[in-house]
Amino acid sequence: MFTLIACIGRSNELGKDGDLIWHLPSDMKFFRQTTTGHTIIMGRKTFESLGGLLPNRHHVVLTHADESFFPEEVEVIHSFADVYTKYRDTDEEVFIIGGGEIYRLFFSYADKMYLTQVNEIYFNADTYFPEIDSRNWDVRDLQTLDEDGHKAVIREYTRRK
Repeated sequence: MFTLIACIGRSNELGKDGDLIWHLPSDMKFFRQTTTGHTIIMGRKTFESLGGLLPNRHHVVLTHADESFFPEEVEVIHSFADVYTKYRDTDEEVFIIGGGEIYRLFFSYADKMYLTQVNEIYFNADTYFPEIDSRNWDVRDLQTLDEDGHKAVIREYTRRK
C-alpha cells in the first residue's frame, strides 16, 4: 500500500529551493513515528535534503543518477514502473516522502495520505503537492498544531473505493 506523507500549505505548497517551507516540531515527530520501521520512497533531491539516512527505515530513491552516488544501504531504482511493480502488492505500508514530482507519480496509486495542512499560503513556493479532489477521499483530523506562530492540522486521507 502506498501512503503519501507531506506538510503543505493552503495552496498545496511544499517547498522552496529544495527545502521544506515549514519546520514544525510536532509534524517532524509525527513523520518520524509514522515512517519508522517502513520503506520510504523519494527522489534524489529529497534524499540529498535529508542530510543522511533516517534511522530504522528502508530508503528507496527513484532517480536516473548513478548508484555510486548513494550509500550502499540505499536501494536505487531507475524507473517508476520498477518501483511500482516491486512495492505495489506488499502488505507493508510504503511511504512516499517527496519531492513534488515523486508525489505526482504516485498520487493516483496512493491508498492513503497523511497531510499536515498549514493554514497559510507561502507565495514564493516553487514546489507543490498535487491537487486533491475531496470527492475521492475520506478525511479524518488526527491532531491540531499551533507552533511557532503556525496553525496546522494533521489529517489522514483514505481513498474511497
